[in-house]
Amino acid sequence: MMRRAEILKDLIADLRMAVSFVTILPVASSKPADDGAIARATWALPVAGLLVGLAGALVYKIASRSGLTPNLAALLALAMTALITGALHEDGLADTADGLGGGRTRERKLDIMRDSRIGTYGVCALILSFGLRWSALAAIADPWAVMLALCAAHTAARAGVPAFMLLVPPARPDGLSAGAGPPPGHSVAIAFALGTLALALALGPGKALVGLILLSLAGLMLARLAIRQIGGQTGDILGAFEQTGEILILLVAASFQMGR
Repeated sequence: MMRRAEILKDLIADLRMAVSFVTILPVASSKPADDGAIARATWALPVAGLLVGLAGALVYKIASRSGLTPNLAALLALAMTALITGALHEDGLADTADGLGGGRTRERKLDIMRDSRIGTYGVCALILSFGLRWSALAAIADPWAVMLALCAAHTAARAGVPAFMLLVPPARPDGLSAGAGPPPGHSVAIAFALGTLALALALGPGKALVGLILLSLAGLMLARLAIRQIGGQTGDILGAFEQTGEILILLVAASFQMGR
């Protein structure tokens, strides 16, 4: 009985750590964020993503019920997801685009990615990210289908992060990703299973398979690019990976929806 209570306590602590890590919600874990605790808690990232997706879906539903067009409702839903995450992943995407696109040497690329200022590549990346996600949600239109698409996208996009952290070495000895350390194999497996389950339940087996293939290809391409240009992954690269996953899953959901 005591063992079960300890396991439940650890699960709740991991969930709180994952949610506090990727959102601005005041649910900080009581577990110390050291000795690999963050890496072990990465299995819960898809659960945190589900909460973000549900928040966006709720805003879309309210906006639709208020008589707003799908375009406006989609924009408000995206604003909510960016707000609840503190635009963490968008920031990573912009920094990655600026660093990989603007620097000539590995050291310069890493310096640019650490710079809080945003450049032309970063602006273009954010415009494309918001534009593609906005267009996909507006094309789906139906509130129930939008909810499923958002939940699938935010869950699956974070489900691959632990595997990316494990397989791609850190680009530098310090920083967010290096400090977290590589996730253990069971955390990677659980996160992958949760993401796959979310895709299958929300979009169906066929769309889930397409989404998994696209996410895998995107992860491989980004990993190869990051290793070649800066020697590995950083927290910004992980943010770019998440954003790419969101975009791909929403586009898959929209394309199938429009093909009916």
